[in-house]
Amino acid sequence: MIDTYTAELVRFAECLADDSRRLLAAAAPTATATHADTKADNSFVTEVDRAIETRLRERISAAYPGHGILGEEYGCANLDADVTWIVDPVDGTAHLVAGIPLYGTLIGVSRHGRPWIGVLDYPATGDRWVGVAGLFARRNGRTVRTRRCPDLSAALTTCSNPDFFVPEEFEAFTRVRKQVRYTMYGASSFAYALLASGRTDLVVDGGLQAYDLFAPAAVIGGAGGMLTDWSGAELRLTSPDQSPSAAAGPRSAAAGQQPAAVVDQRSATRDQVVAAGDARLHAAALRLLN
Repeated sequence: MIDTYTAELVRFAECLADDSRRLLAAAAPTATATHADTKADNSFVTEVDRAIETRLRERISAAYPGHGILGEEYGCANLDADVTWIVDPVDGTAHLVAGIPLYGTLIGVSRHGRPWIGVLDYPATGDRWVGVAGLFARRNGRTVRTRRCPDLSAALTTCSNPDFFVPEEFEAFTRVRKQVRYTMYGASSFAYALLASGRTDLVVDGGLQAYDLFAPAAVIGGAGGMLTDWSGAELRLTSPDQSPSAAAGPRSAAAGQQPAAVVDQRSATRDQVVAAGDARLHAAALRLLN
């Protein structure tokens, strides 16, 4: 049962996705690499990335001035708030400029620093996933669930880009890749959405940021799956003035519980993440990654 406040934020998040879809669909035909800038991390950014994030930030600030905001292009504000909006205006900008129809907008909401609400919207395919961690996930209005797959040997696996791994991470990933049934590359956040729909079983990635992860984590969590770091710790957003030890919070001291994975936005991070639809598969992947 979804409470009134959560339902209100889900509706607003979908309204934001409607805005981003209109802007992105209009820009897509003329968005090419010649019109894109290259950022310090060698990723692409276009005017539509900036325009969408500006629009979403304006609407969030107007509707919920007490909430925090973290976006890929314009950074963070008020991350100490209980509720924070985490926005990737164009996930897969390289796909956008190459004409590969797997680009979209990720709108996440954290509560007390943890993934809570997620919207993954893909205008080129006409797909939208909406989820609330622990409650539900839907693709185009229809409920979706992750599928059972306890064994690595049966797992259909995805990875955004093996180039994102540093050498020791790639070695760990290779141990997993050699054990699974099949591995595919390059779908970015769309792969996480398909895992939530029970079409794939496992995602292993590195080098990602909070704006890449929080919306997919909420959707996967709503579909019955899980997304953690490679130690098995849940994601946790920290404010710039928190130390990692403080950010781990009381959960880290609880017997038998994993601490929260700190997603610290003070500097570039190389967040290692593993998502699975089946807890047994997740545990098997963690054993190989560590």
